[in-house]
Amino acid sequence: MLEFKIKRFNELSIVELYELLRLRSEVFVVEQNCVYQDIDGKDEKAIHVLGYSNGILVAYSRLFAPGYYFDNASIGRVIVKADFRDKKFGHDLMKKAIETIEKAFNTLAITISAQQYLKKFYESHGFVQTSEMYLEDDIPHIQMMRNA
Repeated sequence: MLEFKIKRFNELSIVELYELLRLRSEVFVVEQNCVYQDIDGKDEKAIHVLGYSNGILVAYSRLFAPGYYFDNASIGRVIVKADFRDKKFGHDLMKKAIETIEKAFNTLAITISAQQYLKKFYESHGFVQTSEMYLEDDIPHIQMMRNA
């Protein structure tokens, strides 16, 4: 089971910020071999969901209010550290992200830009595909929405 911390940007400690940026770089840049600007100036507007297992940051996502990224609230940078994916922590992370959006923004209408290979994972959390495939940083993505 994960222990979650939910924080706005100005509430993050230097260590937490370093850990989340390191995890994002580890997965999105190194593991996926994708050179892109991860530090995109949007973190300051996000709610950060940090998931810890035995004190180690192993899961992360960032959440945005409706109208910032999409018309609906949104979830992005969904990550589980490679060594921990067999524990199904991604499902715990998504449940916490959806719950946090409901509390913070009083909505369950969520739009995401999902890596296409994760379609079934997001469908298991109530998302449906709402676009054709498009390339984002040379990786196939689809837009998905959740209205429940």
